Amino acid sequence: MERRRFRYLPHTADIAFVAYGDSFKALIENSALATIGLMFDTKAIKNEKGTVKTARITERARSREDALWFILQDIVSKVDQKKLNAFSFKVNRLSEKEDAITIRGCIFYKRVKRYVALLDVKAVTPHTLEVKRSGRGYRAHVLVDV
Repeated sequence: MERRRFRYLPHTADIAFVAYGDSFKALIENSALATIGLMFDTKAIKNEKGTVKTARITERARSREDALWFILQDIVSKVDQKKLNAFSFKVNRLSEKEDAITIRGCIFYKRVKRYVALLDVKAVTPHTLEVKRSGRGYRAHVLVDV
């Protein structure tokens, strides 16, 4: 049985989710998938004919919370600026040193004819964002402004 990647939570005004990962890298990818899943019908994009393209992201931060926030916010910004029909995100390189965390990754997208947008995500808010290490890996709580 596949372990749950994320789950959306009830919230009065915005959308919150909890993401999970066996590693910090997996947590980032699952958080990105939850964020992108709010914005687009990712299955419809994957199933559309067309070439898969990538947009690179590199972020550097001092904490895991900031690293996750920077990556998710960068995904939202790039998707909006470049009008990308995103369906996934992969961490290509993760470096955790004493003074800095560096993440390099790619947004996967396709140019599709069919309109597949779901919600207009304005931002990923740092308010209540937390990353916790648990016995089975990592867990993040994220609030998304829609």
